[in-house]
Amino acid sequence: MLLSYRNLTVSFGGPKLLDNAGLTIDKRERICLLGRNGEGKSTLLRILNSEIQPDKGEIEAIPGLRIGKLDQEVPATLDGTVFEIVAQGLGDAAETIAKYHHLLHEIGEHPDDENIGEQLDELQHQLDQTDGWAIEHKVENILQRVDLDGEQEFSSLSGGNKRRALLARALIKEPHILLLDEPTNHLDIPGIRWLEEFLRKADIALLFVSHDRAFIQRVANKTLDLDRGQLTRWECDYDTYLVRKAELLAGEAKQQAVFDKKLAEEEIWIRKGIQARRTRNEGRVRSLKKMREERAERRNIQGKTKLDLSDAQLSGRKVITVDEISYSWAHTPLIENFSTTIWRGDKIGIVGLNGSGKTTLLNLLLKKLEPSSGSVTHGTKLEVAYFDQHRDQLDSKLSVAENVHPAGEMVNINGKPRHILSYLQDFLFTPETSRSPITKLSGGERARLLLAKLFIQPANVLVLDEPTNDLDIETVELLEERLLEYNGTLLLVSHDRSFLDNVVTSTIALEGNGCIEEYVGGCETWLKKQEDKKNASKKQKTTAPDKVVQSTAETTPKRKLSNKEREALKSLPTKIEQLEAEHAALTSLMATPEYYQNQENDLSGDAQRLEKMENDILEAYEQLESLS
Repeated sequence: MLLSYRNLTVSFGGPKLLDNAGLTIDKRERICLLGRNGEGKSTLLRILNSEIQPDKGEIEAIPGLRIGKLDQEVPATLDGTVFEIVAQGLGDAAETIAKYHHLLHEIGEHPDDENIGEQLDELQHQLDQTDGWAIEHKVENILQRVDLDGEQEFSSLSGGNKRRALLARALIKEPHILLLDEPTNHLDIPGIRWLEEFLRKADIALLFVSHDRAFIQRVANKTLDLDRGQLTRWECDYDTYLVRKAELLAGEAKQQAVFDKKLAEEEIWIRKGIQARRTRNEGRVRSLKKMREERAERRNIQGKTKLDLSDAQLSGRKVITVDEISYSWAHTPLIENFSTTIWRGDKIGIVGLNGSGKTTLLNLLLKKLEPSSGSVTHGTKLEVAYFDQHRDQLDSKLSVAENVHPAGEMVNINGKPRHILSYLQDFLFTPETSRSPITKLSGGERARLLLAKLFIQPANVLVLDEPTNDLDIETVELLEERLLEYNGTLLLVSHDRSFLDNVVTSTIALEGNGCIEEYVGGCETWLKKQEDKKNASKKQKTTAPDKVVQSTAETTPKRKLSNKEREALKSLPTKIEQLEAEHAALTSLMATPEYYQNQENDLSGDAQRLEKMENDILEAYEQLESLS
């Protein structure tokens, strides 16, 4: 046992976030903390990291317990090289070595500055007298583990690499327990996979909050559920937890229904008792009072978000036509000679490394940016709704309700008027919260608010840029359901692998240096190709040059698909499904006695139809495999 909390209680004026809860963390456990937005997950992490104090609770911990923490957001005030930022994790002990590295950086830019040289000599002397060089070795070792260059300016890093640097800062003091709050936010998919492998191999205990189901399934070996102030520990993986939690909630609902029925009967009895007789069963009266108190203290499950997309008129069949577009940023090619056709009803995922140009591609497709060459043509009757990953569409000067609908109190949802406060309750905003400024909202609440603003617009083209960041898993799954039911066209940028695989029908992958490839289905095909590239690169490094040349010569180069082939690739799964359904229906019909008793049926003709359908299905599968 590393850490144990008993009777942990926290309240900020409303319902208790933690109500006499208990928590134990053991060595090498990887615990995922689950719960709805607003349940208090981040608060619990802050308590464990001694950032805030609970109202009540007894703690037991091993002597000298060290805890590291990686927060959701990257602080905007951090300045210096990566080495200096990571060294900060060691506190005052690393101040001298951080100064030394800072001056090394300075003298590289000003080699003739004698003042810097003198300061370097003085610091080197101090490091010789202390344990400073051991600290330097420690920092360089952790930087090697996270694959970062210590001399780079922290401000110049991508969002994903900044989080790597902050992870290194948390790990540098060799914590017994590492706390992670939404660690996959702003990481690209290869970055998430790297983090998964890193954490699985790390010899530390983890407690992390995440909405990324694939990440949870890969990393967690225990589950901790925060629900209505109570912490429940599940000694199983995520998929098993889902089954057992559903069974628990079903049992709880059944017990509450029996209790509520009994309470209603007792309320009727006591009212009749007052009228029918002068004396009553005092024990039964006391029991009723106790039942009333128990019902008053019950905390019901937080309601589910209701996501309903507003209907819009159908767009033209051809939504967006892209013809040989190219685009560069600061002389770096992001997109080169890319062509595609997006049809009504397509659900397209857009993936790639951070900085590869995913949002740029979206803006080109929506004609918010002009390509340097080529053209983008829109079809007819397009109505676009856009979800911005940076939440820039929200105005901090307005209230929650005003952000969604500033023009009055009534909104129109699918032709029916609704009060704005009633509409916002579908997104779990109380009337009080709806009238409050958005500055008080959490990250998950801001994401829900943007969905409320988005879904009020009639749209036949839905553009979502990282919509799942900060959302709880239940809301993510509900969003999946609505997108699957959506009849319009969807363009989706996401790093959530489960979300992509469950929603999209095809994937556009930005692979760097302007190269873009298209795949059928979710991101798994692209990830496998990336893994194959990585393995091939490793193999090539260990292969003799003459063998490499021979292998390259024998490899058949891949060609780009034509527009006609791309259209066929998108339509083949539907065609195969229809053929198989017709084949199954005719086979089932011909298996009945009634079929042969009906002289109008053409046995020979139907047998030939079956054979033709079998050949058509086989050819369609072969074509699909070839094009894929």
